[in-house]
Amino acid sequence: MAYATPQMVEAGFRELTADEEDRCTALLEEAAVMIDACGSTAQDEIKALVSCRMVRRALGDSDTTIPLGATQGTIAAGGYSQSWTVGASGTTGELYFGRIEKKLLGISDAIGAGNPLGALVPEGLS
Repeated sequence: MAYATPQMVEAGFRELTADEEDRCTALLEEAAVMIDACGSTAQDEIKALVSCRMVRRALGDSDTTIPLGATQGTIAAGGYSQSWTVGASGTTGELYFGRIEKKLLGISDAIGAGNPLGALVPEGLS
């Protein structure tokens, strides 16, 4: 069950085409599965917001002159040159949790370690 609708994704973003609405619906379902797996205790409003943000990133800008996921670009006129650098994160067009979404869902992105001998240290000495 999706936490948001295509109309919620459009609000504050851009108008979606009919094909994008179908894709948006599928992406919202996928986002809900990811959210349920990682942040099931979050409030429904938070889940809806995170869903919208994830899907907006995956849909990208409607400007087709800039490749999806491009982080840098160069266009020249006289010599007809065009150059784009696409992010190497592997997240172009994919659903993923950004840093703020992780915070909203209560997901930590910190890698931690525990001391297995910590319970053996007498109180007051740790």
